Amino acid sequence: MQKLMALILLIFCFPLFGIFYLLVKLTSCGPFIFKQKRTGKDKKPFTIYKIRTMVENAETIKKKYLKLNEADGPVFKIHNDPRYTRTGRLIAHTGLDELPQLINIIKGEMSFVGPRPMPVEETLKVPKKYERRFSVLPGITSSWVIQGSHKLSFKKWMELDLEYIKKKNLWYDIEIAIKTILLIGKSLTRFFI
Repeated sequence: MQKLMALILLIFCFPLFGIFYLLVKLTSCGPFIFKQKRTGKDKKPFTIYKIRTMVENAETIKKKYLKLNEADGPVFKIHNDPRYTRTGRLIAHTGLDELPQLINIIKGEMSFVGPRPMPVEETLKVPKKYERRFSVLPGITSSWVIQGSHKLSFKKWMELDLEYIKKKNLWYDIEIAIKTILLIGKSLTRFFI
């Protein structure tokens, strides 16, 4: 069911991808799609797809910005990351850069809702007590995304992932999905009004 829904959504998103393709290509060098190794269910690595929102060599120059890291724990997050391109910042802050992950759902590597997939190198540093977060498919959105992911501590993020797994059911997934759509709408309104 999720794979079929993802395929339908992907087809509907083609015009939007066309607009984003032009924006990305006209304002920066490099590929339209960013690919990265992430950790999936049962810690199986897979390649995640995102619309590229940062400079082409963002992964290479990451070390240069480690001192600006705003996250605690084994993760790297900068809310206003200086590696964003001009249009990339807009696309990333609306969350629409995650849309190519519909391909990951079609491939059976992700679901619409679940713990967000972590980069492989960050996964290696996750404490054993949070291992259960890797027992389900990762999602395009999660319970902590709707709570403002850049404001949460690593511990809170992990706790919310474990809580999600405990409560996981169709209605809870629908609730998180609806709240995510409303959050995207709010972000878009902020930029265009």
